[in-house]
Amino acid sequence: MASICIMLLKFIFHRSLENDLCTRNCLGESRPFTMRLYDNQRNEILRFDRPWRCNSCLFPCFLQKLDVYSGANKLGSIRQEWSVCYPVFSILNATGQKVLHIEGPFMTFSCGGDVDFNVLSNDGETTVGKISKQWSGLAREMFTDADRFGIEFPRDLDVSIKAVLLGATFLIDFMFFEKGHK
Repeated sequence: MASICIMLLKFIFHRSLENDLCTRNCLGESRPFTMRLYDNQRNEILRFDRPWRCNSCLFPCFLQKLDVYSGANKLGSIRQEWSVCYPVFSILNATGQKVLHIEGPFMTFSCGGDVDFNVLSNDGETTVGKISKQWSGLAREMFTDADRFGIEFPRDLDVSIKAVLLGATFLIDFMFFEKGHK
C-alpha cells in the first residue's frame, strides 16, 4: 500500500478553486466548481470539474459527480451511487468503465477518531485502500475549517486512477465535511 497525506499537497502543489461569490453563498457545499492543481512552476497538472448537484438522497437523478482531467485528457471520474444508508461512489476510468468502488460509514462525523471511506475492488468484495478524514484535535475540528485527509491505495494502481482517487477525496470533503462553511 502506498499512502499520501493531503496536508502534504499544500507544500508540493498549489490549488485554485473557481466559482463566484453568489454561487458559493447560495449553493454552499452543493456548488459547482473547477479546481486546478498546479506544480511549483505554476503549470496545471490536474483539473477537477464538478457540476451543480443536489446533496440529498431524495433526488437520485442529481447524484454527485466529479471529472478529473490532465490537460485536455480525461483521466476518469467519480460518480455517486444512490444509497439511503451510507455513501457509495464508483471510480470510473477514462472510458467510463468502473474500476473501483468506495463505501463510506453510516455516520460521517467523528468524535475523536478518523472517518474512513473504504476503497474496494470493482466487485465490492476486497478492500484495496481507503480515504480517511483524519482527526486533528478538538480545537482544530471545532474552530477551523481545516481538514486533514489521507489516501491509501495499491502501489501498482494506475497513476490516472490515483489522480481520480485524489478527486474523490476533494468530493468527499465537499459533500460531508464542509457543512455550514462557505
